[in-house]
Amino acid sequence: MTKTILVTGGAGFIGSHTAVELLLRDYRVVIADDLSNSSAKAIEVIKTLGSADVSFHEVDLTDEALVAQLFDEHPIEAVVHFAGLKAVGESVEKPMHYYRTNLTSTMNLLSQMAQHDVWDFVFSSSATVYGTPEQLPIPESAPTGATNPYGRTKLMIEEICQDLAAADDRWRISLLRYFNPVGAHASGQLGEDPRGIPNNLVPFVMQVAVGRREKLQVFGGDWDTPDGSGVRDYIHVVDLAAGHLAALEKLRAGCEAYNLGTGNGSSVLEIIGTAERVSGKTIPYDVVDRRSGDIATSLADPTKANRELGWRADRNLEAMLTDAWRWQSMNPMGFAEN
Repeated sequence: MTKTILVTGGAGFIGSHTAVELLLRDYRVVIADDLSNSSAKAIEVIKTLGSADVSFHEVDLTDEALVAQLFDEHPIEAVVHFAGLKAVGESVEKPMHYYRTNLTSTMNLLSQMAQHDVWDFVFSSSATVYGTPEQLPIPESAPTGATNPYGRTKLMIEEICQDLAAADDRWRISLLRYFNPVGAHASGQLGEDPRGIPNNLVPFVMQVAVGRREKLQVFGGDWDTPDGSGVRDYIHVVDLAAGHLAALEKLRAGCEAYNLGTGNGSSVLEIIGTAERVSGKTIPYDVVDRRSGDIATSLADPTKANRELGWRADRNLEAMLTDAWRWQSMNPMGFAEN
């Protein structure tokens, strides 16, 4: 019998791409999203690309009664949890908002899962749980120590999950630590559509390329890297979505953490150069001072996910930015114009 999966935050960037992949694998999908940083228009695109219907609920997961209603109305058998606030800078300015939203929503979900006899949980965590890395590439066994409230909410949720699994062996939990998701669906119909000024590099680069923003700021040109700009491990969002399916299908008793990344690093200047090549546009930029809390290099060691989940990220940087540009050029103002 086809499983029903609850996807929280399913109208967002990573959630929407994962929902499409779930539908293509013949899962039934229920999406819960409060649309605070996403668009309801993504739901229609998910249905089109996934060639199936989804049940969509505009729900604030900090309201436990509404969470209970989701489980009462649908025969949910597993949860993939993306919903949450995610801007590092904003989390520093509004820590209570981040702790209240991210922790309360997750505890409500886990509580209602247990009450409804649902024990399979895939959590959208982050490489920010590692803080400043002591070794590169970073294995799952590396020390954790988030350096901002956003990262600390991810780490606290991981610890809650570990405690739950230790207390009750019915829980089967995967903690997926993403590195830097970029790209878009190959159709150009689904991609990253941040509200306001993008917090992440690639959507900002693409908005400059499409003429929506004047120029880019590169934070620091004197890092200890080959070209002086920061190096990160970028992963195509469709590869990342496939990682969630692999984790869901390989869940086992207990709580396991997995890095989802490529193990390869690209610098900010390399991103700009590749984006100029795939878009045919000049992308002006200024090199400015480093940001507080930034690090020179972050790279995943994805060996555990490769080995235990049978998953591997195989789209390269050019493919990532080609797909990101296709989405941006077809949708210059994102979902707002559709």
